[in-house]
Amino acid sequence: MIFDTHTHLNDACFDPDREELLRQLPARGVGAFTEIGYDLPSSERARALAEAPAWEGTLEIYAAIGLHPDSAETVSEETLSGLCRLAASPKVVAIGEIGLDYHYTDSAGPEAQRRCYTEMLHLGRELGLPVVLHSRDAAKDTYELLVRNKGYENGGIVHCFSYSPEVAEQYVKLGMHIGVGGVLTFPNGRRLKEVAARIPLSSIVLETDCPYMAPTPLRGSRNEPGNLCYVIEELARIKGVSSEEVLRITEENARRVYRISRSPA
Repeated sequence: MIFDTHTHLNDACFDPDREELLRQLPARGVGAFTEIGYDLPSSERARALAEAPAWEGTLEIYAAIGLHPDSAETVSEETLSGLCRLAASPKVVAIGEIGLDYHYTDSAGPEAQRRCYTEMLHLGRELGLPVVLHSRDAAKDTYELLVRNKGYENGGIVHCFSYSPEVAEQYVKLGMHIGVGGVLTFPNGRRLKEVAARIPLSSIVLETDCPYMAPTPLRGSRNEPGNLCYVIEELARIKGVSSEEVLRITEENARRVYRISRSPA
């Protein structure tokens, strides 16, 4: 089954039809997903979605909690305490999305982002949880702070990977996984295609980042977990294996990084 490791299904654009979309996911091959927080309120919503009893037996829903670099200025003892409270749920499987974004610094400058990122890495180590990293135009600092703070010790995912194959290999050597989504199908997605060709399939996980980054031929529309079928086809082509093999291995990878056992049939 498809395991989407990075969703934002609590986004307001899903408000009109969220329940209907969730009901349709199993028929589209999606069996599990992880809803990602980016500040304290969205982390609370992610946990609530993961714990919603309506989906038991039909979907496996998990949550990641944390502060996105855009939310770096909100880091405080109170926020950290709130995240620790949320992490008590067995449905919370990671700290994320966290990291650095030097492309957009209107909400928080680089110094504030680095301070928050460091706090989040410490939180992941304290709680024994993997991390989900957001990194844009900040390759050097993201990697160096991860290493300096040993934030890789519980594993994790570099979400929406946008750097070179050489950088990807550095993360893989740390035991991290590379998140691959719709960009892999874009005509201008050459660098991610090179990354996918270079690193082992055992280090790749699937993600939509929905509602963003819809794959070709749906580019520009609202993205959904079922659209990962297009990413699977392209990844299979690049790796020279069947789509079924990609599906099986990426599900195994997602379960390994998030430490989730397969549900009984």
